[in-house]
Amino acid sequence: MPRRIVLVVNPTAGRGRAGRALPGVRARLEASGDEVAVVPSTDYAHARATMAAAVAGGADVLAVMGGDGMMHLGVNACADQASATPTLLGLVPAGSGNDLCRGVGLDPDDPVAAAGVVADGSRRDLDLMTVAGRHVGAVLATGFDALVNRRANVMAFPRGSSRYTVAALAELRVFSPLRYRLVLDGAPRELEAMLVAVGNTSSYGGGMRICPAADPADGWLDVTVIHPVHRATLLRLLPQMTSGRFARHPCVEQLRARVVRVDGETADGAPLVTFGDGEQLGDVPVDAVVAPEVLPLVVSTAR
Repeated sequence: MPRRIVLVVNPTAGRGRAGRALPGVRARLEASGDEVAVVPSTDYAHARATMAAAVAGGADVLAVMGGDGMMHLGVNACADQASATPTLLGLVPAGSGNDLCRGVGLDPDDPVAAAGVVADGSRRDLDLMTVAGRHVGAVLATGFDALVNRRANVMAFPRGSSRYTVAALAELRVFSPLRYRLVLDGAPRELEAMLVAVGNTSSYGGGMRICPAADPADGWLDVTVIHPVHRATLLRLLPQMTSGRFARHPCVEQLRARVVRVDGETADGAPLVTFGDGEQLGDVPVDAVVAPEVLPLVVSTAR
């Protein structure tokens, strides 16, 4: 029996990459014999409302095409459904980062192949983390990384993932270690650090593997702490995040927990800011809590 697939797409994602790839993605979905409705989003609020309506209307699959912001909306639309036959989430990467897609085994550079997964794949229920009343699929950033994200979001140039590199260099010039108060599964810690990242999947910022061992099906959150180092050392570590090799440095500590409370402030006393899936979530304190098997996702049968 044909399924009903609602494809919500941000045609401007990836500097227009999504709009250019849409005909091939649509053709691949329709080749499966399913009923496909394509809804181009006009803005963030429209995309969120369209996804909510697709789930409430009983669509078999909500396919989301765009960058990590669109994926964040799709995750929150499809998580925690009470129905025995929930709407499944399908991911089609077409943005500049595509980190959630990386984390669930999709090729971040091939939207048509991802559409094939939506068309031919099977259901798998994956973990998320809940933070500030929202679900996060990839990584919670709270330190230097969050400040870089905030700076990058207001930059008009350059476009794409390279703006994170430029933002990181600019932030590094004025950055001082942050004061953290953490509680990991009930165990408190106070420390100074460059950043504390909490991962459900491994990467953020367009492929920076900040939590290299994170697995969205193991029931745990991975926590990476980068302890205070000279700015030049942090600069040397940044390129190694793409491979995850940075984690071998003595300044890096990796932990696991099911509940992580993050609190603290900058050197000048301002509260730390938090980002999840690249979206600003607000200031600390926040609790990141693993939510096991709450996301019904379409994944490749080859996994």
